[in-house]
Amino acid sequence: MRQAIDVGTAQDWRGEVRRLFDLQAGSRWPVSRTTAAERRKKLQRLKAALEKHRVAIAEGIRRDFGRSAEESEIIEIHPTIEELNDAIAHVGEWMRPEPVEATLLLADTASEIRREAKGQVLILSPWNYPVFLLLGPLVGAVAAGNVAILKPSEKVPETNRALRAVLAEAFPENEAAMIEGEAQVAEALLELPFDHVFFTGSTRVGKLVMAAAARHLASVTLELGGKSPAIVAPDAVLSRAASAIAWGKFVNVGQTCVAPDYVLVQEGQRQALLDGLRGAIERSYGPESGWASNPEIARLVDAGAFARVKGLVDDAVQRGAKVVVGGTANPAQRYLAPTVLIDVPADAPVLQEEIFGPVLPVVTYRTFDDALAYVRNRPKPLAMYVFSRSGSKVEEALTETTSGGVCINNTLLHLANPGLPFGGIGPSGMGNYHGHAGFRTFSHERAVMRQQGNPLARWLAPPYGARMNRMVARLARFLE
Repeated sequence: MRQAIDVGTAQDWRGEVRRLFDLQAGSRWPVSRTTAAERRKKLQRLKAALEKHRVAIAEGIRRDFGRSAEESEIIEIHPTIEELNDAIAHVGEWMRPEPVEATLLLADTASEIRREAKGQVLILSPWNYPVFLLLGPLVGAVAAGNVAILKPSEKVPETNRALRAVLAEAFPENEAAMIEGEAQVAEALLELPFDHVFFTGSTRVGKLVMAAAARHLASVTLELGGKSPAIVAPDAVLSRAASAIAWGKFVNVGQTCVAPDYVLVQEGQRQALLDGLRGAIERSYGPESGWASNPEIARLVDAGAFARVKGLVDDAVQRGAKVVVGGTANPAQRYLAPTVLIDVPADAPVLQEEIFGPVLPVVTYRTFDDALAYVRNRPKPLAMYVFSRSGSKVEEALTETTSGGVCINNTLLHLANPGLPFGGIGPSGMGNYHGHAGFRTFSHERAVMRQQGNPLARWLAPPYGARMNRMVARLARFLE
C-alpha cells in the first residue's frame, strides 16, 4: 500500500492533494456499502499495524518533545487500542437499522433509522496527542463506512514517520491516507468539498475551520479547549484531590486539552492543598532539584510554546503572583518545571487564556456557591473536575455549571471510557466522539418509512370509514 503524501517533497503538492481527494471520491460509494464484517477486518488491520509499530511511535514522540515511552503507552497508545477494541466488538450492532414505533394513524407503515456513511471526511489533528487524536477519530470514520484524509500536525515529524507506516499497512490510499505539511496544506484541504470535517485544536483555528466548511455546507466536529477548572469542595479529601490534580495537570507537561487549567479551593484549605500538590509532584518526579534532568518530564513542543507559557508565568509574577512550586526553566531544552502559582490577579492572562503547559494557578473562594459562580461566569470549558464526598455538592456542581464533560474525584479518566461521548460545548467545541458516539458523528441518520398494504384500506374500513363519510358530508355542505 502506498505511503502517505509528504507535500514538503512533492513538486506539485496541490495536484497531489486533489488527486487523492478525487481518488477517494471514486471509492466513497463502494466503501459505504461494506458489511460489518468487512469494516471489522479494516479495524483489525489498523490495530495490528498500531501494535506492530507501537515502539517506533513512542520513540518518535520522545524525539519530538521528550515524552517518555511509558507515558505515551499509558495515555495514548493503549487508549487508542481500547478504542479499536470497542469498535471491533460493536460495529455490527451500531450498523443495524433502528426500528421506530409508529403512531396509531400510521399503523400500516414500518419506520426505521438507518445510519449511513457521510462519505468523504477530513481529519485535522494536533501535535500534543499525535496518535490518539489522529487515529481515534479515524476509528469512528472507518466503522461508519467513510473514506478519510488525515492531516497531522507538522510539529511532530518523527511521530508522523511512524504513523505513515501504520496507515500504509492498514489501508489503501483510496480509503484512508495521511497528508503532511504546513498550515497551507490544511487550508488547501479545506477548500475541497468534504462531507464532514473533524478538527482538534484551538478555538481560534476552530472558527476558521468552521467558516471554511460552511462554504461547502459540510458538517463539522470541533474538539477545542479552554480553561478546565478543578473545584475542590470544602468536604473533599484534600490528599486525594491534590494527587489527582497534579497527575492530570503535569502529565505530558500540561499539553493536554482537558488538563486542569486552574484550581478553586476554599481559603482556609489552600495551604493544605498546596502541600498535597508538592508532595504529589515529588512522588511522581522526585525532589525538585532533579526535575530538569528527569526523563519522565516531557518538554514543551517548540520554542514558541516555551516562550508563550514562560511569558504567562513571568507576567503573573510581575502582577504580584507568587511561585510556590517550580518556576525554573531552560529555554535551550524547552524545559519548564511543574509550577504552581498563588495570589494571581484575576485579570492576569494566565487566568484568562488556556495555559497548555505545566503551570497551575490556585484560586481561593469563600463559599462553594462562589466557586460555582466563578466557573459559570467564564466560557464553557471542555472538562470540569469536582472533588467532594457529598453527593449533594456534586449534584449542585453539575446543575449549576456546564462543560463538555465532568470527572468526579479524579481527572482525565472520563476520556478512557469509549462508552462516554467526548466533546465540548460552545467555545470548547461542537459535537463529540469515542465509541458509539464516534460512529454516529461520522454517520448520517436517515429516516426510512415503508408503506405496508393499501394505504386507503385503513380509512375506508370501520371505524375510520364512518369518520371519512362524515368528513366528506361536512365538506359538501361547506361547498354548497
